[in-house]
Amino acid sequence: MEVDIWSDIACPWCYIGKRRFEAALAEFEHRDEVHVRWRSFELDPEAPSERVGDRAERLAQKYGMTVEQARAAEQQLTGVAAGEGLGFRFDIARSGNTFDAHRVVHLAGGHELQDAMKERLLRAYFIEGELMSDHDTLVRLAAEVGLEEQEVRELLAGDRYAEEVRDDEQAATELGISAVPTFVLDRRLGASGAQPPDALLELLRQGWAKRSPASTLA
Repeated sequence: MEVDIWSDIACPWCYIGKRRFEAALAEFEHRDEVHVRWRSFELDPEAPSERVGDRAERLAQKYGMTVEQARAAEQQLTGVAAGEGLGFRFDIARSGNTFDAHRVVHLAGGHELQDAMKERLLRAYFIEGELMSDHDTLVRLAAEVGLEEQEVRELLAGDRYAEEVRDDEQAATELGISAVPTFVLDRRLGASGAQPPDALLELLRQGWAKRSPASTLA
């Protein structure tokens, strides 16, 4: 069964959703027959390389709330993440464009390292305060999961996998995906949001029951 997950590296619920999906998959009876692919989605495709200024102030302006409400929302989200074993550090997070990071995830997919790369980037962004648009940072993180530094540098110097990122985003539009994370099973069944593991496990079971003959033979 194919599971496509659209998510952004700068999306906190996507990291929480990844943990919850992993918990659901661990309980799924046919987990060894599930192939997961991470699909690209940019919450803000026009984001600069790095945003400056106070994060809470930006969130307050974006969502029409007070700065105090924005900080309270971040604290609440930090608590939810902690429940999944994730130590979010919004106080050191550096917000910026994630397009090149998505290209690196595609590169990792060609080396059977996609999940490890996605995990490393999420951890770097939400826990370690790394900037996802910085090429030296991306090279270092990619090397940590087993990619060759030279290949990553050549990727970032050109436009390799740019089309694949855009194709993922176009596919999201065609499927009506406007929020992430979104989980799509065999392009037949989907669900959005960082749902609890039990709900994601039920989704997996429903997807398995609805498999087409083609997916069964694949």
